[in-house]
Parts: sequence; C-alpha cells; structure tokens
Amino acid sequence: MTAWPAELTDGDTTLRPIRLRDQRAWREANQRNREWLRPWEATIPPSLPGGPVTHRPTYRQMVRHLRAEAHAGRMLPFVIDYQGRLVGQLTVAGITWGSMCSGHIGYWIDEAVAGRGVMPTAVALAVDHCFRAVGLHRIEVCIRPENGPSLRVVEKLGFREEGLRPRYLHIDGAWRDHLVFALTTEEVPDGLLTRWRRLRPGASQK
Repeated sequence: MTAWPAELTDGDTTLRPIRLRDQRAWREANQRNREWLRPWEATIPPSLPGGPVTHRPTYRQMVRHLRAEAHAGRMLPFVIDYQGRLVGQLTVAGITWGSMCSGHIGYWIDEAVAGRGVMPTAVALAVDHCFRAVGLHRIEVCIRPENGPSLRVVEKLGFREEGLRPRYLHIDGAWRDHLVFALTTEEVPDGLLTRWRRLRPGASQK
C-alpha cells in the first residue's frame, strides 16, 4: 500500500484524495451544512496593523494547496464518500518526522449522515493508514469542549484524553480552547478499525 495517494474503504465508507472535479459536490455539502458546521470551522484572525491581508481561498486554491502539501509529505487530504456520495472531509495535517513522527486529524461530516458510524470509520481508516503505510507513531485530534458530536467520535474509538490547550485555534471568529486526544501505534496493535468493529453498536450480533 502506498502512503499517498491512497483510497481506503470499509463497507459503505471510503476515504480518497480530494479532487478539483469534486468542487460541485463539495460546495453543495458544505453550503447545505453551513449552520451545522459554522461553530466548529477554523476562521482567519484579523490581520495585525501592517501585517499581511489574508483571505479564505477559493476551492481550486484550497485543493492545489492541499495537493502540494501532500506531495511534500506534510498532509493527507481526503474526502469522505458514503454510499458513493461525498459527505465530508478528513485531513491528516501537521505531519512531522524526525524524533516525533506525528500528525493530527481534522474532519467534518454532512449532518444528514451523522450518527451512522461514518466518521468513526473514516478516522479509524485514516489512523491505521498513518500507522501502517505512512509510518507515523502518534496521531492526535483537537476538539472544542462544546463540540459534542466530535467528542463522541474519539470516545467511540477509545482515544486517550491528554488535557486542555487554552485558546488553541481561531474558530468561529475567536480563539477557542481545545481538548487534546491522542493515540500511539502501541495502543492499537491490531489496528483502530479492528477496535471500532468490535466496539460499535451491533458488533456482537455480527
């Protein structure tokens, strides 16, 4: 299995590289879920006097940037397909090598499919790929304490809570605190997807 590009599938859930031709489906999902996503989306802080003016990139600019970061080995930019339809995005970013071998995961999901196990499956696929194919040792997820649905994802998967990072990211117009959750490869020797299959609702009947 190559580290990138990669397509990862379990049942109806697939992670695959984001593409320029995904623009219409990506925009439709993003715009339809605007109110659902707004409280948790990263925003750009106001420029300091004399500092550079920053703007939100266009879709094409975003994809080109993500591709460049992927080719440089610093990022894995996936979209999430569920039953053949684009329903979200998952990015492994901040990939660091040397003595750390770490990265962090960020994600969003269409409210219409939330609660079906799509996001825990996607995160499990990504973590296993990072540990087995990419060669990372640690993955972390940082979540606002108020973001109940996202907290349930890491709780379902058994991520370890490490503490609070005050005013960690600029989200929804202000600097927001985030809780840190992490896993290392030693904690999931059989793979995170195997753990999730064992723990998810209805697993005992399968």
